[in-house]
Amino acid sequence: MYCGSPSIRIRKIIADDYLMVYQWSKDDLFCDANGWEKNRKPDELQRWWLQCVNNTADDFIRMGIEYNGNLIGYADLACMKDHTAELGIAIGERTLWGKGIGMISARCMMDYAVKQRGITHFYAETHEANVRSRRMLENIGFKEISRLGREEYLGKEDQLIQFSIVLTA
Repeated sequence: MYCGSPSIRIRKIIADDYLMVYQWSKDDLFCDANGWEKNRKPDELQRWWLQCVNNTADDFIRMGIEYNGNLIGYADLACMKDHTAELGIAIGERTLWGKGIGMISARCMMDYAVKQRGITHFYAETHEANVRSRRMLENIGFKEISRLGREEYLGKEDQLIQFSIVLTA
């Protein structure tokens, strides 16, 4: 599914994507920013990725984000119930951070969710220190709804911020 840009699309993830996922797992900053365990063994990481690919849960979808034909990240819809879902975006190719690809991909994933799943109410959560993520959500139209919880982000304990947006189908 192309995302309003001929160079960006979301698509089903596949087992062969593992090679890119493995590369992301070697980037400590990516791992810290996305809550990934560092120094995972390749076979353990591959088993985890295959679980993502073969996911049969009714309340979770992970799609790959492609940029110029290369997998550079993923978009998630989690905790899907009724007409709600939590949106998540991760750009694994750090050189592409801050270039608007996450925002385009998030909009594309939301469009997919509205059209294919009837989801109209989206939630998202990010860390206070993750200014790029906060700005992306705000630019899409998400509104801050709470500041509940704290967790580690980039090696420091940080405030979690929850966001929400309601779209029309």
